[in-house]
Amino acid sequence: MTNIVGVVAGPEPGGRTAAAVSGILAGTGASTSLIELSQTPFEKVTAAFADADAVVFGSPVYRAGHTASLKALLEATERGKWGEKTAPLQGKAAAVVLTGASGHHFLAVDGLRSVLAGFFAVQVLSPGLYLDHSGYVDRETLTPESAELAAAHGRALADLTNAVRSSEALRSITPVV
Repeated sequence: MTNIVGVVAGPEPGGRTAAAVSGILAGTGASTSLIELSQTPFEKVTAAFADADAVVFGSPVYRAGHTASLKALLEATERGKWGEKTAPLQGKAAAVVLTGASGHHFLAVDGLRSVLAGFFAVQVLSPGLYLDHSGYVDRETLTPESAELAAAHGRALADLTNAVRSSEALRSITPVV
């Protein structure tokens, strides 16, 4: 069974980003778990990466980028280079979902996608998903349209995960530097 982990990098548990990540996870048809960075030590998160076939990274957008907590997690995650012993994200599939107050920061998805693909050799579903406040009924509920869009990303992530798992070439790509 495919195992997909969702990481929510919001400042507190629940909320819009957790709803968006949950919407993607629900569409995968896989065994899933949701990790709230605000409640979970990095060591447990990176251990979950190692056991996962794919990861959904979710973050609110602050100052046109993902949260400092997600940046810190990624900086603490080994990538098998320069004496590091592990690379828990390498050869995995991932999806990115960012949330914001308005549509003005949707390009922040590109920055996170670039870090995951280039720095960790993750196969990242493209395009990423960006939801602003209009995509929600309330703080914890996606609109029907947003829920279907998130589920479609989940289905696509499941397909990408199967493709990566079945390809030795995709799994063996390493970061250049």
